[in-house]
Amino acid sequence: MRFRVRKTAHVLERVGLAMAGAACGLFVGAYVGSAFPALTTQGFLLLMMLLGSIGFYLGIDTPQLPFDDAHSLIDAAELLSSAGTFFATLAAFASVAVIVLRLEPHAALTWLVFAGWIGGVAMQIVAGAKARMRK
Repeated sequence: MRFRVRKTAHVLERVGLAMAGAACGLFVGAYVGSAFPALTTQGFLLLMMLLGSIGFYLGIDTPQLPFDDAHSLIDAAELLSSAGTFFATLAAFASVAVIVLRLEPHAALTWLVFAGWIGGVAMQIVAGAKARMRK
């Protein structure tokens, strides 16, 4: 019985992370899409949400290497996961700030937010895949 409860809790946690990633992707997509008319499509928003869902689902809760002498090297998956989470959420935070405060930033900031989101989510996906392959 306890196994099922733990498994259910883990699935709920992962689905929650995926929804948080989708929400972050929606904010980034709305901001970037509003700044560049060519990206103002539902497909672009769905792509940003899908990338966020996959990245946050795979990349936030990665299995860690055990701390012992045999594994004294840097855990690349853990480093990629943490950096990716930082950059993706920073991009989402900046997007929300621009939307809520109704700012009109320079186009360079928009590209930086877009690059931070894509780079962060890509790092999360790679980290999650790498960590799960070593199990």
